[in-house]
Amino acid sequence: MTDNKKPSVLFVCIHNAGRSQMAAAYLAHLSEGRIEVRSAGSAPADSVNPAAVQAMAEEGIDMSAETPKILTTEAVKESDVVITMGCGDTCPIFPGKRYEDWKLDDPAGQGVEAVRPIRDEIRERIETLISELLPAN
Repeated sequence: MTDNKKPSVLFVCIHNAGRSQMAAAYLAHLSEGRIEVRSAGSAPADSVNPAAVQAMAEEGIDMSAETPKILTTEAVKESDVVITMGCGDTCPIFPGKRYEDWKLDDPAGQGVEAVRPIRDEIRERIETLISELLPAN
């Protein structure tokens, strides 16, 4: 991250259908393309959680076209920061990477009312992450 390369972040949760998708969408939106964003799951679902899609649409962020992706060793290797959300034990560890585990409630099977507080907590964490990765000049 010391050269002119954009910092990159990988968000990982089990199904890549809720938390990691919301985090990736927020980071892509709020960093305005200044951070490379990836998301994946150790056991991806067939589709993104509709309540997560609805909750993010309320924030003006469209996740409806996103699809859950399988976690690959390559995605971890290519990322500067790896943030897990409940599946840290399945994520490969490489020296020189920054790893964080965000303890967040799982939105699976929840309605949008239950997803909103999770979404809001993710946004707060994303804003802090951006301030750490893109310090003001």
